[in-house]
Amino acid sequence: MDAAMEEFGGNPDRVVLTGMSMGGYGVWDYGMRAPDRFAALVPVCGGLVHPNRPSMDVRGLAGQADPYAFVAQRVRHVPTWIFHGALDDVVLPEYSRRMAEALQAAGAENARFTEFPDANHNSWDAAYSRTPALWDWAFSQDRSQR
Repeated sequence: MDAAMEEFGGNPDRVVLTGMSMGGYGVWDYGMRAPDRFAALVPVCGGLVHPNRPSMDVRGLAGQADPYAFVAQRVRHVPTWIFHGALDDVVLPEYSRRMAEALQAAGAENARFTEFPDANHNSWDAAYSRTPALWDWAFSQDRSQR
């Protein structure tokens, strides 16, 4: 990321981290490890743990009584917009619901959650293509303003 920022002249205060499915897990993983590095987080159909695919689990959560509360405390100051399909049978929507609740409980001031009632795992089409407000919101984020 540092090399790409340098090569393409990126603004380090305006970096928005997004990913879908396993990449959504990556958003939580990397966002938790370096919350001060990002202007915003946009996980799409991600989670923290996956009982059927432990290789997807966010690292560093072993031994945490409540991994959702732990991550929420780490990222509560980072603007976050979570997306998930209500019919997702690959990564359960409950994972995003629990994360949204944990962010609210942690006092996150700029956290959103959108659940698409008719979407399955492919909720990224609805998030990235059919939610134009996402892009206005994402491009308005600036970590130097926090």
